[in-house]
Amino acid sequence: MTNLSYRSFALDLIPTLDALFSAHHSAEACWCMWFLIPVKQFHANGIEGNKAAFTAVAQASREPMGILALDGDQAVGWCAVGPRSRFARGVRTPTYAGRDAAEDDTVWLVPCFFIRPDRRGSGITAGLLQAAVVLAGEHGACAVEGFPFAADGPHSGSDKQVNDESVFTAHGFTVVRRPSKNRVVVRKELGSV
Repeated sequence: MTNLSYRSFALDLIPTLDALFSAHHSAEACWCMWFLIPVKQFHANGIEGNKAAFTAVAQASREPMGILALDGDQAVGWCAVGPRSRFARGVRTPTYAGRDAAEDDTVWLVPCFFIRPDRRGSGITAGLLQAAVVLAGEHGACAVEGFPFAADGPHSGSDKQVNDESVFTAHGFTVVRRPSKNRVVVRKELGSV
């Protein structure tokens, strides 16, 4: 295993992130906008429009858009993270029905991961999640959440980016809601970062 480092996203890393997302069409087309904007807008934007939208959000945001896993200068993984309020479309899904909307600025969300196909299964996701929790704490978050697949539920091939319940629970997250057979909402309070 190589020596990986984890770095919070900054605008100078756009070319590095672009190279990572170009490793697979799903990430290249998404640019982590799926949980931020309406579906119709997402599809109308296309690759270049979503990249421009991501860049605009990154420029306007006080908080980083996520964490990059780097092997030297090459990005090998990405984890989106930020206040729940950033992920407007994600928190309007049935999975988040019943959430306390008053917490949307202080509770951070880890909605998705992307690992280079040739580096999957090497522990990068765990490192990204740990770095995301630290980043959230550094920015004053009171908790971090995710909405992964339930351990015993059916999994959709199109939503692999949300990851699995076990990835989160292995890092101190607990299940706080089971909104469907295939999804859970997990949470980690940040008094113990």
